[in-house]
Amino acid sequence: MPLTPTADVVSSAYRDGRAVGAFNVITLEHAEAVVTGAEAAGRPVICQISENAVRFHGSRLAPIARATAALAETAAVPVALHLDHVTDEALLRRAADCGFGSVMFDASALPHAQNVAATRAAAQWAHAQGLWLEAELGEIGGKDGVHAPSARTDPDQARDFVSATGVDALAVAVGSSHAMTTRTARLDHGLIARLAKSVPVPLVLHGSTGVPDEELRQAVAAGMVKVNIGTALNAAFTGAVRDTLAAAPAAVDPRPALTAARRAMADAVTSALRTLSGGGYGTGSGVGARDDRRR
Repeated sequence: MPLTPTADVVSSAYRDGRAVGAFNVITLEHAEAVVTGAEAAGRPVICQISENAVRFHGSRLAPIARATAALAETAAVPVALHLDHVTDEALLRRAADCGFGSVMFDASALPHAQNVAATRAAAQWAHAQGLWLEAELGEIGGKDGVHAPSARTDPDQARDFVSATGVDALAVAVGSSHAMTTRTARLDHGLIARLAKSVPVPLVLHGSTGVPDEELRQAVAAGMVKVNIGTALNAAFTGAVRDTLAAAPAAVDPRPALTAARRAMADAVTSALRTLSGGGYGTGSGVGARDDRRR
């Protein structure tokens, strides 16, 4: 089926009281695994390519974006394409030409007034191109030491930020942390619920790899809608490659290791999507319809 706009995927989850998984794509194997895993779960999914991933590809956005879009168009489930954690305005302006339905513009490291001004300008540009824009308020811990894990987003400030910028979704700090390799994070579910009542756009959870399944289910029940997962796929990838090469140390053909890596990542995607849809490791129903006001 054709690429699905991110707005459609997220709005559907928002309305139905469930969450949609957004998985980081670094290589073609990541993209293949995300699509395969989503098809196995029978759930919509978002493939997201970060500014860091673009840098890994020599700052060439189009090849990995268009390859991922081509895979999405062969999928049996809705797949959206999202450009994540963009700080470079030049990269932001390349999104519309590469099939993206949305961008996360990240000015959160700036002082608050500058964050508001930069994000408002990004949202105005994105909307003129037909793109959905996500932003961040309150710092999400981990990556590059920029954020403290104890940081939290204030609901009143979040409501004012959304009103002032016109963004379509808001990533909030509620206890998760980027790049965690252990699932030990504990979320502030009361804060998630307060944010969901205060903010008239979908909430986004970054750093979800380190959050246990039950914590994720509670976060969805409290109002989290888009859930970003990256490190879990990388751990599955590298673990499968290590195991495959250890079993055949003289091997030179990369395909067996990459096949195992792709399979492991697909399994991780399927498991995560089943958790987010309310069914844990099996299929299940959503966690309850949301108030129509919050679409």
